Amino acid sequence: MASFSFFGTIPSSPTKASVFSLPVSVTTLPSFPRRRATRVSVSANSKKDQDRTASRRENPSTFNSKYAPNVPRSGADILVEALERQGVDVVFAYPGGASMEIHQALTRSNTIRNVLPRHEQGGIFAAEGYARSSGKPGICIATSGPGAMNLVSGLADALFDSVPLIAITGQVPRRMIGTMAFQETPVVEVTRTITKHNYLVMEVDDIPRIVREAFFLATSVRPGPVLIDVPKDVQQQFAIPNWEQPMRLPLYMSTPPKVSHLEQILRLVSECKRPVLYVGGGCLNSSEELRRFVELTGIPVASTFMGLGSYPCDDEEFSLQMLGMHGTVYANYAVEYSDLLLAFGVRFDDRVTGKLEAFASRAKIVHIDIDSTEIGKNKTPHVSVCCDVQLALQGMNEVLENRRDVLDFGEWRCELNEQRLKFPLRFKTFGEEIPPQYAIQLLDELTDGKAIITTGVGQHQMWAAQFYRFKKPRQWLSSGGLGAMGFGLPAAMGAAIANPGAVVVDIDGDGSFIMNIQELATIRVENLPVKVLLINNQRLGMVLQWEDHFYAANRADSFLGDPANPEAVFPDMLLFAASCGIPAARVTRREDLREAIQTMLDTPGPFLLDVVCPHQDHVLPLIPSGGTFKDIIV
Repeated sequence: MASFSFFGTIPSSPTKASVFSLPVSVTTLPSFPRRRATRVSVSANSKKDQDRTASRRENPSTFNSKYAPNVPRSGADILVEALERQGVDVVFAYPGGASMEIHQALTRSNTIRNVLPRHEQGGIFAAEGYARSSGKPGICIATSGPGAMNLVSGLADALFDSVPLIAITGQVPRRMIGTMAFQETPVVEVTRTITKHNYLVMEVDDIPRIVREAFFLATSVRPGPVLIDVPKDVQQQFAIPNWEQPMRLPLYMSTPPKVSHLEQILRLVSECKRPVLYVGGGCLNSSEELRRFVELTGIPVASTFMGLGSYPCDDEEFSLQMLGMHGTVYANYAVEYSDLLLAFGVRFDDRVTGKLEAFASRAKIVHIDIDSTEIGKNKTPHVSVCCDVQLALQGMNEVLENRRDVLDFGEWRCELNEQRLKFPLRFKTFGEEIPPQYAIQLLDELTDGKAIITTGVGQHQMWAAQFYRFKKPRQWLSSGGLGAMGFGLPAAMGAAIANPGAVVVDIDGDGSFIMNIQELATIRVENLPVKVLLINNQRLGMVLQWEDHFYAANRADSFLGDPANPEAVFPDMLLFAASCGIPAARVTRREDLREAIQTMLDTPGPFLLDVVCPHQDHVLPLIPSGGTFKDIIV
């Protein structure tokens, strides 16, 4: 019997104008100067392109409303039925004075389940976890004022990482908007730059149209968050809804790529000697096409942080795993010495490129992305195609399958494999203490790389990206562009709801975990089988690492333990878990880790495993911010 400590009981089975700017008129059409758009008059009956582009459209011929057609109902009930017509079956909603009407309406819904988070930020991160893992829009609801403000980080996170999200907020009555009324904040103004679009609903009759538009915008072209702000008196107003209202906005259709552009790309492929695929989050919906492209070309694949799982990380013949600041040496080497960089579904983020002038300086660059504003924004490509990556890959695969010439990049792959053997991912050992990387390796082994993994932000996040070998898209849920701590636990909650029966593990750090630790209560109440692998080094590990590298190891608030007793594990996460009725254990010795992780995985329902780790190791490789491949620290 292993000597890791256990705490708790393992269940046998799961059980509103003054100081505020006046809000934009709701009759103003949204303007999206950054998007390539085609204006189309859209009615509820002309839906062929809408159905192709946006997900979960209602079908008026089959939707069965519990109301007779000409029966008035409240704005809140109209809102809830509008969600039902979009196929929504779960929301993450926390009530308050300005949103209580919506919650009352939710109790009258026969199809929508509300998961009550313990904090609005937890609710929106859970909605993100639901959306990221399923590809369907996540829905969260909050009251006005502080409730709405608690959604801000999640909205920004969803915008950065292109996550389809609908956030609905209560607002003070229309007559009080702009008076600094109790719990009034101008959430439309606050969130204007961190959403794809937002709405202030000033007429109850607009609710059906606005909800349809919101879902279309959130899911079309490059996904993202949309906010709907609903004053309380609009929620209370009675009306007969018109479900046939046309949407009043430009449509953003995914234009198919020109065959000539694809042939130009394939000509470059046939002429090059050292190509590399640089794939990102824009490839999550085209994993099968990407795999086939690799089969047909033999080109090695390097993934961004957001693209992990688009191509199997465990395919050692073709996968170079992650590139960038904390990417593998061999992935960064491949980009440094490539003569053709195929950048698919990426945005040349600074964490990947480092010094832009030096990034892929030897290569011709092909950039395919659905968002025209990303093409040439950071790095000028030699060839660019603005379209859905999936359509481009399908077109190129079709051409390749009808060709007789054979592409052979075996010599290039052998060179990269030599770099893999010379500079493998490795970590230090500290006697019987547990290296955090080893804990993640073991988790990968014991789950066969098939778990849905969420993380907080910090060292543990990078180690998870390095050492867990993702096989499929939507297994990897982490705050990439924003880097929001506290993301992991609520995101796991959303993922577990979206994927019943899946193994969902939050690999978290003690700093990130405690930011939304209250969601343990939600997980217990909902009896969600969320496992937490807590990498606990009593430190803000990434801050400490940067202190070591760039601040002469001068410590400045990176210790999270008890200064009066620095050797103690503080706070005691097992007690937090126990207070919520969640079984938990602590493991401190390497030899006990395998059994501890297996116990966590085998225990029905939720489980927290506190893995006490040393704090001395760093996330390596490391290319310093603004650096180049030549500056890499291994």
